[in-house]
Amino acid sequence: MVILAGGLGTRLWPLTSDVPKALIPIGGKPFLHHQIDLLKRRGIRDIVLCVGHLAEQVQDYFGDGRWLGVRIKYSEEKGPLLGTAGAIKRAEPLLADDFFLMYGDSYLMVDYQEIIRYFRRFHRLALMVVWKNDDCLERSNVAVEANLVTAYNKVQKSPDMDYINYGLSVLRKKALRYIPPERPFSQEEFYQILIAQGELLAFEVEQRFYEIGSPRGLEEFQMLIASGAVA
Repeated sequence: MVILAGGLGTRLWPLTSDVPKALIPIGGKPFLHHQIDLLKRRGIRDIVLCVGHLAEQVQDYFGDGRWLGVRIKYSEEKGPLLGTAGAIKRAEPLLADDFFLMYGDSYLMVDYQEIIRYFRRFHRLALMVVWKNDDCLERSNVAVEANLVTAYNKVQKSPDMDYINYGLSVLRKKALRYIPPERPFSQEEFYQILIAQGELLAFEVEQRFYEIGSPRGLEEFQMLIASGAVA
């Protein structure tokens, strides 16, 4: 599992002015601690953290992860941030031949093993998990036809966009050849290349996602933890 946890968290300012978003305390422990606990319960124990903003705080808290029952490696951006795809490219030497990718502010109660089994049935370079959002939590930004993503745009919505990027993907390491090294490159740019080549599978889930990237999302996740309804 690769977790993108290096962003500035500007939408949560001033909470993130001196604490990285991953370490925002919720229910007595940092968000990323909740996230890793969930992944461990789902059978995922090898984690690469892509860190940048206030990275030393994340590294000091989690270390190598053994005290949590997982194995953590770090890929750190020490200069200008490289974007969501550029950060993956930087981490390339640490990655397996295929791997999960998720955002560091997402909490996703899905069957990860079912997703990876589905991905391995096909010979595509990548998979995006999608949810039929219908503009419910955020604006829908993904179009799906058959089992492929046919459009993904976070800025311009088209009528066929009924789905939203769930915040979880699976990638083959060889797909990273499309990401230029050591320069800013977004996940959206990367996925446009894969979509154009018919290489981005879609996997639909029915349960909603939780996230702490926005004040509303943070409040909803706090309520989820307080309710004890995590799985």
